[in-house]
Amino acid sequence: MEEGGRVSWVRYGPLVSLLVVLLALWFRSPQNEVLDDRLDTVLSSLLRAEQKVGMNNVARPKVAVGFGGCVDLIVDGVTLLNKIGLPLTDQPLHHDYIVNMEQLAQSFAYFFAPGAAAERFMLNDTLFSELVEASRDLPGNRWAVGGNAPVMAGRMATEGCDVLLGGSFSPDFTDVLSQHITVAGTIVEEPDIHLILEYPSGASWGNYTSRRANRYIIHSDDHNPYLASMEEFAEKLDNFKPDLVVVGGLQMMDNFPFQEGERHTLLSRLADLLSSSSPQIGIHFEMASFVEESIMEDLLHYVIPHADSLGMNEQELPNLLSLLKGSNITVLSDPNPRVATVLDQMREVYRILNQRHRDAHDAGAKGKSLTRLHVHTLAFQAMIVTRGSQWKNTMSATAKASLTANRHVCGSDDIDPNKARLIMDDSFSVSRREGSQRIPLQETRPVSCWDEDDYEICVAPVLVCTEVYQTAGGGDNISAAGLVLQI
Repeated sequence: MEEGGRVSWVRYGPLVSLLVVLLALWFRSPQNEVLDDRLDTVLSSLLRAEQKVGMNNVARPKVAVGFGGCVDLIVDGVTLLNKIGLPLTDQPLHHDYIVNMEQLAQSFAYFFAPGAAAERFMLNDTLFSELVEASRDLPGNRWAVGGNAPVMAGRMATEGCDVLLGGSFSPDFTDVLSQHITVAGTIVEEPDIHLILEYPSGASWGNYTSRRANRYIIHSDDHNPYLASMEEFAEKLDNFKPDLVVVGGLQMMDNFPFQEGERHTLLSRLADLLSSSSPQIGIHFEMASFVEESIMEDLLHYVIPHADSLGMNEQELPNLLSLLKGSNITVLSDPNPRVATVLDQMREVYRILNQRHRDAHDAGAKGKSLTRLHVHTLAFQAMIVTRGSQWKNTMSATAKASLTANRHVCGSDDIDPNKARLIMDDSFSVSRREGSQRIPLQETRPVSCWDEDDYEICVAPVLVCTEVYQTAGGGDNISAAGLVLQI
């Protein structure tokens, strides 16, 4: 009897399993339909918000973007590390720069598990060359125009701007740039290569599993840290007459082996360039992965006081705030912060920098007050814009930044709701302070904006791409797209 029962189960087991699956789909489908409808509604609402303003029948805005550029070699990070036989480490550690295989393993593990973006200078030229050679024949590898300035310039040209790009490029490099980009800088025979180790959410390396898709970048760049195009960029700036100047790529100076005083001299020249521009021209500084405390202090002295707009991600925001409050640099922060946490940090950065500006102004120093702060995270976009400043269309710009996040990471101008999900909470507190207002996410009006003190805050959810094409360059594309509607 027992044997016969077992035979019956074996015979009908597949049929029972099929029925279980069909029942599961039956009961789950209404919920899925609700989620699909919700994503469709949020997407169409964000698209309407983006399209509320445009540049039709208007002269193309002029944007000057510096500095530098490179060629990105994009590979699957885990595949590359397995190919070169990088020994697994049980000791994830932060290193300011990379010298050997052990440090590479420790540094990669440190950022890979939480899924945090990182960029490190490799002091060992030989090791870097070996990594590049190993990457050249990896399946699925890609070459792309790289560097903060060229990526932001490319996005702005695509979105309808004429761009002056400061950088030293090879002829092959300039041939692939948009016709709306004019290059200011010398010609180099061979561009520097930056190695982009991409990984998806849930990727495994040994006993480490990534919590979100991101990238680990390594380079041995010995051209871009010197801002070689700055002189020619400055010469062309007057005749170009930009509406906006964007500065990026300064992380190339981080932990670079300059001679004594070289970096100060370069940043002092950059400060002179920025301070000599017309007060009516907006200046945006795009932050990046900085780990050397002294360069952060240099940026606070030479660059940030001349910028009235700042862009950064969820790692760079607490990094800057820690330094402003007199603490050490925060190398690794929560890669998926809550909205309230980010908004409180943004308010503090806004308040401290503007107080520093007032104090410096009273002492007779040149500079600008901070009137725009854009923070891009995986789950949402957040902007603070001073009321009455030159920055316009904040709601639409926040929506555009959100949509651009999906477009870039999915590698498609058309957004497919089937390849996206919302991970922002259904409602969020505007602050971590007790009793703070909660704002619900409304599908038909997903960009939430409100006034505080002397500024407006806007927050938009991101339709997070679930089939990642590329994370590298995400922040540059997002920041550039947001700026385009605000010039």
